[in-house]
Amino acid sequence: MIFTEEVCQLLSDAGMASWATLLPRQIEQALSADRHGDLGRWQYLLQQLPDIRSDDIDLQADRVRVGCAQETNETVRRDIYQTLRALQPWRKGPYELFGIHIDTEWRSDWKWQRLSQHVQPLAGRKVLDVGCGNGYHAWRMAGEGAGLVIGIDPSLLFLTQFTAIRHFMAEPPNVHFLPLGIESVPSGLGAFDTVFSMGILYHRRSPMDHLFDLKGCLRLGGELVLETLVVEGDENTVLVPEGRYAKMRNVWFIPSVPALVNWLQRCGYRNVRVVDVTPTSTQEQRRSDWMAFESLADFLDPEDHGLTVEGYPAPVRATILATA
Repeated sequence: MIFTEEVCQLLSDAGMASWATLLPRQIEQALSADRHGDLGRWQYLLQQLPDIRSDDIDLQADRVRVGCAQETNETVRRDIYQTLRALQPWRKGPYELFGIHIDTEWRSDWKWQRLSQHVQPLAGRKVLDVGCGNGYHAWRMAGEGAGLVIGIDPSLLFLTQFTAIRHFMAEPPNVHFLPLGIESVPSGLGAFDTVFSMGILYHRRSPMDHLFDLKGCLRLGGELVLETLVVEGDENTVLVPEGRYAKMRNVWFIPSVPALVNWLQRCGYRNVRVVDVTPTSTQEQRRSDWMAFESLADFLDPEDHGLTVEGYPAPVRATILATA
């Protein structure tokens, strides 16, 4: 599932030898047999994928695409379809593999459209995608010419989905998924040109520590791309939900935009600028054939979609750029 030696060499070549030294043990622990009871089943499903590769890859399309239907036959496509369906839920996307459309819960391409026009050009850059999900945005980063993309996320299901997509690429770009959290990145690494943290900050018990950790991953002058939930208010406004927020247990702090700007400046970031503030709609996050569980419509007050079921302001997301 992970090409450990290759990734270690890439990290060493990119000035991150301190992480390369730690990485084999980190991956071994992350993939330990007792960490997730479904890992064996997911590995078995990967082994069932047809042995077919395509050079026809489009990482700039809204649907990240690998192959086309004409490269396979109905039997092969059915086998691919059944295996991918067994890896549900698919949350980030969309994807298209040999004509099979994976209609994910999130229209992650909408977020990419909102932010990609504002970030520094990614061509040739070393990029870290923190909380990368199944890698959708990491593929889009590669589509913009990034020289190296490292996605980190502790979810082994997301690792499996990423591996399934990569399996069909004849010559995959330099995009790699590590089943790790940011705490596994050596402190003060200072090597990445761009670091993305999207949909993560509000899940952290200590948001300031997260901002410092992200800064430590960046080289001097590198760019942070931060996307997170926000609420209306001034620089002193922070929502701390009592219990759940939009049925999520692990939401700790939701700041206002001015408060978030203040946090970043207090952490030593420069050139902090807000490039987008957008309410999350039930068209952007919704149930689909590939994610049949509850989604945003179930998390909102049925009488007033401006509120969550708990009575808090409905989700609004801001994207902020800052320089280390």
